[in-house]
Amino acid sequence: MDEQSLKNVIEAALLAAGRPVGAAELRELFDEFARPELAEVERALEQLAADYQGRGIALKEVASGWRIEVRAEFSQAVSRLWQERPAKYSRALLETLALIAYRQPITRGEIEDVRGVAVNPNIIRTVIERGWVRVIGHREVPGRPELLATTREFLDYFGLKTLDDLPTLAQLKDVETLGVQLEFEPQAAGPEASDVQEAPGAEPPAAVAGD
Repeated sequence: MDEQSLKNVIEAALLAAGRPVGAAELRELFDEFARPELAEVERALEQLAADYQGRGIALKEVASGWRIEVRAEFSQAVSRLWQERPAKYSRALLETLALIAYRQPITRGEIEDVRGVAVNPNIIRTVIERGWVRVIGHREVPGRPELLATTREFLDYFGLKTLDDLPTLAQLKDVETLGVQLEFEPQAAGPEASDVQEAPGAEPPAAVAGD
């Protein structure tokens, strides 16, 4: 298969998938006797990413693979395609999520020690239901509290390949800027009303292809 045909199939697959797709999975799309080497697929992905430079969409590698997404600078305009108002997450939820992301694995009690207030159970349930956080074990102390850590879905949602791509704490001047710096685009459903507020006049998020 020639290079351009390979790129065309990969591009079509990424558009159709609606989620991140890894290079190995993309390679399996081809017939056995015409299957490219993994290195060829990876090279084609890099070339496609370069082809998208200067366009309204980008090809980006996140934790689960590659996806085509709307560039952040155009998301506000594109968001007008949706009439629903996005959810606005409370400061308490953002602080909790940030502590889990930066200090994982961490227990609920340790989060409460840092924040100085009790963590609303709805917050933990919300971030787990969203697939951003999971229980990875228990701290070997009395009561064996659950250890919380972020998931691959968390990385995918925020457009990160690894946790090393998180902004440093020095860059993160205020927890409420976490969403902005991570191109936080809340989607509908899930959180309790106590942890989510409707943003008056806010625009819906731009659509992106989304363990």
